[in-house]
Amino acid sequence: MRQPFLIVALAAGIALSGCTSLRSHQGYIVDADLVNAIQPGVDNRESVLATLGHPTFAAQFNQGDWYYISRDSRNYAYNKPKAHDQLTMQISFDRNGNVSAVRRSGMDQIADITPMKKTTPTLGRRRGFFQDLFGNIGTVGAMGPGGGGGGRDTP
Repeated sequence: MRQPFLIVALAAGIALSGCTSLRSHQGYIVDADLVNAIQPGVDNRESVLATLGHPTFAAQFNQGDWYYISRDSRNYAYNKPKAHDQLTMQISFDRNGNVSAVRRSGMDQIADITPMKKTTPTLGRRRGFFQDLFGNIGTVGAMGPGGGGGGRDTP
């Protein structure tokens, strides 16, 4: 009598475990007090590095702006994760290395890109699987255009 109940309870537990929300974090771990402590005209590169640590990435051009990016995502079971919260902080420096601006943005900067197809459109003829597989039969060592003979007198 107990065994069928245990099997049903076990099956229900496994089925409901797929409904659990999975949470993940990517990037910089934000401490609100430290982030708010960075002030334009007061801090410089060294003080920002000491306060916030190394940036997520730095710009290669201009004065080398620093970016700190933090994202929290959630998803159910095997679904694609969706961003729940995001903070992007850009710190700009002047020529002397002092902080000139601090800009923050959030979820408004996320772009959802959906590819059109699974193939990249190209110019030229379309070849099928068998044409790709057997297309070179008879052309290796043949003379003339497309033959690529590769003999002593031909390039």
